[in-house]
Amino acid sequence: MPKLSGISHQRAVKAFQKVGYWIAREGKHITMTNGVRIITIPRNNPINSFTMAGIVKDAGLTTEDFRGLL
Repeated sequence: MPKLSGISHQRAVKAFQKVGYWIAREGKHITMTNGVRIITIPRNNPINSFTMAGIVKDAGLTTEDFRGLL
């Protein structure tokens, strides 16, 4: 699994917005949806690489696709 280290939650939110996700709720975590899938992004800087890989998988993207969005 390629590493996705050093990504802040702001960069992750902007990347997911490029593929059609929008912020549904904010608090200690940011909840985003595209109308079909729901993803939750923690407000950690940086986000743990294993956590980020799981979020990308839940969003229906590959790590390579997500890297292209950054």
